[in-house]
Amino acid sequence: MTGNVLKLALLAGTLSVAAASPLLAQTRTPPQPAAPRATPAPAAPAAAQPAPAAQDNAAVKGGEIIARVGDSDVTAEEVRATIQLLDGRQQAAMARDPALLSQTVRAILANRLVLKEAAAKKWDQQPAVVTQLARARDTLIVETYLQSVTAVGDSYPGEADIRSVYEANASAFLVPRRFRLAQIVVNLAKDADKAAEDTARRKLDDIVRKIKQPGAEFGAIAKASSEDTATAGREGEIGWVAEPDMRTEIRSQVTGLPKSGISDPIRLEDGWHILKLVDTEASHTRPLAEVRDALVQRMRAERIEANRRAYVAELLKQSPPVVNEIALSRLLDAKSEAAPSR
Repeated sequence: MTGNVLKLALLAGTLSVAAASPLLAQTRTPPQPAAPRATPAPAAPAAAQPAPAAQDNAAVKGGEIIARVGDSDVTAEEVRATIQLLDGRQQAAMARDPALLSQTVRAILANRLVLKEAAAKKWDQQPAVVTQLARARDTLIVETYLQSVTAVGDSYPGEADIRSVYEANASAFLVPRRFRLAQIVVNLAKDADKAAEDTARRKLDDIVRKIKQPGAEFGAIAKASSEDTATAGREGEIGWVAEPDMRTEIRSQVTGLPKSGISDPIRLEDGWHILKLVDTEASHTRPLAEVRDALVQRMRAERIEANRRAYVAELLKQSPPVVNEIALSRLLDAKSEAAPSR
């Protein structure tokens, strides 16, 4: 299984699929847990005993044993519960690659072995573990309850709301002007001696002379003469660069060039650069259809967060908290005094 597709964490109870980040930050509401059992995944799970054969062309029953290790069985219902904890992207990845499902089952089995060994040593009775379990339980109850009372309906946001937010935040969807550039580089360190400067200058002058000849091909010259190994093999092609991402020295020259225009040599820290403007893309606003899904997710997340704040604020209003600030400050002072000096 490829680590970039699925990351399984032993004892962490998480199963996550890596994904590319969207244009807009998206906050996904975690799904309701089916049970407090963790869904771990070891780096090297112990070998499991063969699972009973599945029934051909028939739905797997909830209580049917899918796998076992030692005297511990994993049922179809437990596997389904684990899958339900995953988001849509993760479930889709599992549907495409059945090996991921097998890996998940093996992770559950490995976790059972660890839990059995820990229970035999009464690890769950360790004071620190008891405290952490209590905190984890409280956190889970609070989080899932807040999710239930602050959820938004499927009808939100409506089309009018989406359009209104899109128009009010048009600047957030603005794509700046971009320039497709190619370059020829003559390396020269910033602190180079005179001999190195003279050598670089002679090569630069020779390149400029070749570029100015009738019918000269910038790409061919870049491939033969550029000292930038990353772009020379691509005939100097850099690719698209957004205007705000350009250095001032480069922007001042490139923005004044016509299409296929070539700049004067530009001195930077690493040497001399000659740039060609291959193409230009005007600034534009991404259409609503292109950003709609991300916008809807953002709006739903913000509404849920607003509902959450309002709900908690109302609880605090009904039962105003009282904090002994003097005692709290003494606690902080005592903690500072107890901290080891460096």
